[in-house]
Amino acid sequence: MERIAQCHCGSLRVTVTADHFTALLCHCQACQRRTGSIVHAGAYFSTEQVRAEGASSVYSRMSASGFAIHFHFCPNCGTSVYWKGDKRPDSIGVAVGCFADPTLPAPVRSVWEESKHPWLGIPEDMDHLDMGVNADGSPMTR
Repeated sequence: MERIAQCHCGSLRVTVTADHFTALLCHCQACQRRTGSIVHAGAYFSTEQVRAEGASSVYSRMSASGFAIHFHFCPNCGTSVYWKGDKRPDSIGVAVGCFADPTLPAPVRSVWEESKHPWLGIPEDMDHLDMGVNADGSPMTR
């Protein structure tokens, strides 16, 4: 099984060879600004299941959990396609929208709901967290 995610112009592509091990929605303000949308949808894969092709530019920032995250985006069209985080170096996140595939399994967790736009409906059957998760997978608290 292969799925291909790509940027808007098609020059940065990611091929994955398995279904993701988790997917989430993120409502944090950093993701809102990075995507230009009110919510980010990301799917996570083991690094050995992901092959990236094409040139990318990288934007790195510190996450709320204190780990750096490195976003790879197309230098031509600007689409943020995938990212690697120091928090989980054995995985790669891929923007769900870059697959443009409605058959991709749905996210299981909604994080940073403290920044969620109140008019956005989120399915009740997923985990709902006000903040994110720690490196050990436990919910973050203030």
